[in-house]
Amino acid sequence: MLKTLSKMACIAALAALATGCAAPVKRDYTAYKQSKPRAILILPPVNDSPDVNATNGVLSQMTYPLAEAGYYVLPVALVSETFKQNGVSTPNDMQALPIAKLRQIFGADAALYTTIKRYGVHYSVLDSVAEVSVTAKLLDLKTGQELWEGSASGNNANNNNAGGGLIGMLVSAAIKQIVNNVSDATYPVAGMTSNMLLSAGHPNGVLYGPRSPSYGTD
Repeated sequence: MLKTLSKMACIAALAALATGCAAPVKRDYTAYKQSKPRAILILPPVNDSPDVNATNGVLSQMTYPLAEAGYYVLPVALVSETFKQNGVSTPNDMQALPIAKLRQIFGADAALYTTIKRYGVHYSVLDSVAEVSVTAKLLDLKTGQELWEGSASGNNANNNNAGGGLIGMLVSAAIKQIVNNVSDATYPVAGMTSNMLLSAGHPNGVLYGPRSPSYGTD
């Protein structure tokens, strides 16, 4: 028995070592660097979550990380209003427009297409968690070529180590659920997720833009 357990432990250790040594897949930035986008149009995100506030909650916080990365970002409120004035009212319809039309109307170099996979507060037996999960891709509006794609997920989960054993944890989770709902706890999580997705300077992230002192160093 001891011999068998020892053998299994060795196999598990080797598997863990192999996993830890696996290098992440490096993204190809050739098209991105050739395109050299300066101005980015953020299209309102398509919402695949059941929360009706998801699109606005994420959209309102996507400009900051891209601007910090060194890009000019078209004002999202003005973009949304322009679409509505032209009879295009849903994110699905906005993202379905031809890229030539988007470039003609907004004059941007590239457009960010985003989909919200998860948004909202989810209650489990021992915790209440606000979580956001998004995917995005950046397209060149001159050629339609994909320059970059990525995804990010964030939450406000923590360990419910409240006193009182199981009853204490249940009560703590119920209280956190109420606080999350009343205070719109998903909104700051959306900001955190947007920063993880769109900040420059990390592996496989967006490149620094021309307004950044770090432009051309990545």
